[in-house]
Amino acid sequence: MSDRREWPAGRDRDAALIIRTDYGDEQAWAAVKAELMTAWGDGDFEPYVHIADDPEWAGRTPAGLLPSACADEELSVVFLADRDSMRGRPVTLLAVAVLTREECDSDEEFEADGGEFRTVPAGVHEVHANLMIANLSFGDFKEAAEEDPQGTFRGFAVRAV
Repeated sequence: MSDRREWPAGRDRDAALIIRTDYGDEQAWAAVKAELMTAWGDGDFEPYVHIADDPEWAGRTPAGLLPSACADEELSVVFLADRDSMRGRPVTLLAVAVLTREECDSDEEFEADGGEFRTVPAGVHEVHANLMIANLSFGDFKEAAEEDPQGTFRGFAVRAV
């Protein structure tokens, strides 16, 4: 399997990109998709996602996705529906920053705004929407996930309650 493959065709660049990398349980995948398609933000916002459900992505790791993801200059985050997504409760997805060290001015900037964290499905929408309008940085969400006892971003509205 090469590190680079054709990026999902026909993707609306305003939609959050979800890539399925685990194909072991169709029932679990259906549950993940159902949660992704639930309205978010107090039910006021419809989800807007592009799901790449192609077995060629099976087993792909964040490092294996970055060469393709970095070629998409408008993409700042990709969400993986991985093994943990299919087996964990609550359902979470892996948010991966589309950022290379070369794009940063320092190691500190790369450490702050790169990397990955887990998020609940509603968090996918909150992360994507805020990154699209540059309201918050990837690092803001990663920091919030690190503060959670399970290391998961659950949404800022939930945290404030």
